[in-house]
Amino acid sequence: MTTLIRRTSGNRSRRPVWQEPPTPLGQGLKAVAFTVLVAGVLFPLWVILVTSLSSRETIARAGGMVVVPRGVDTSAYETIFAGGAVTRALWISTLVTVIGTAIALTVTVLAAYGLSRPGSLGHRWLLAYFLIPFLVYPPLVPRYLVVTGLGLKDTIWALVLPPAISVFNLVVVRGFFQGIPSELLDSARIDGASDFRTLARIVLPLSRAVIAVVGLFYAVSYWNVWFDALLFIDRNDMYPIQRVLQSYLLAGQAPHTSGSSSGVTMPPTEAVKMAVVVLTVAPIVAVYPFIQRHFVKGVLIGAVKG
Repeated sequence: MTTLIRRTSGNRSRRPVWQEPPTPLGQGLKAVAFTVLVAGVLFPLWVILVTSLSSRETIARAGGMVVVPRGVDTSAYETIFAGGAVTRALWISTLVTVIGTAIALTVTVLAAYGLSRPGSLGHRWLLAYFLIPFLVYPPLVPRYLVVTGLGLKDTIWALVLPPAISVFNLVVVRGFFQGIPSELLDSARIDGASDFRTLARIVLPLSRAVIAVVGLFYAVSYWNVWFDALLFIDRNDMYPIQRVLQSYLLAGQAPHTSGSSSGVTMPPTEAVKMAVVVLTVAPIVAVYPFIQRHFVKGVLIGAVKG
């Protein structure tokens, strides 16, 4: 009887497998897997950067993409900025990203706050209305007719207003707002604070993580806008950077340089293409470290906690 009790207590004190300390073999396998994953992400970026800074002879010797650099040649970047098309496209994309992210965050936060309050007028019907396009994506032809009918074609508003709100981001922000203790909101209401004051002074300071993550999602979406530009933008001077990148990579168009090109040696096509890719990726890579601390917390919102 004593032996049975000892065995039972020993089995109860045994920890689950995921709570056991990692073995040296497990740590080694994790390190190898992590190294392979990081190399798989960084290697293409390295090849793109090195190729954009390579000369014609280096690219010809490598047979295309360059892995080992042999000198630095910035002629591809000089040619791109001399033409003005990429510079103008970068300005259009920056303008669309800043204005679109500001509008999308404002609309998402206001809608999520209203839908998160149980006593708000018609919040159940409005939530169902928002979920309809999330389940059934609107057809392309009616969307095109609406945008052109409103006179938004060939303007930045054709790239800003149609994707101004994401139902997924709305649901995420609404769920976070519902997790805020109701006692805080009730105390603010007792003190005479209006809904907008409560949102600005209490809800938003507690929601910096989720707003940073949703803002990053919106900013990346606006920066990478390409399909809407293909549909609604016909003027070359209104192309965003992704549309210019598509014309360089797929359509095979050469960058337009200002002035006469007689006697000027054009850089290799591969270097120009990779330079445009670098200019496209660099802004997002530069912004991400500033919101990384909020991003780690924000992506865990809604996770299972034990």
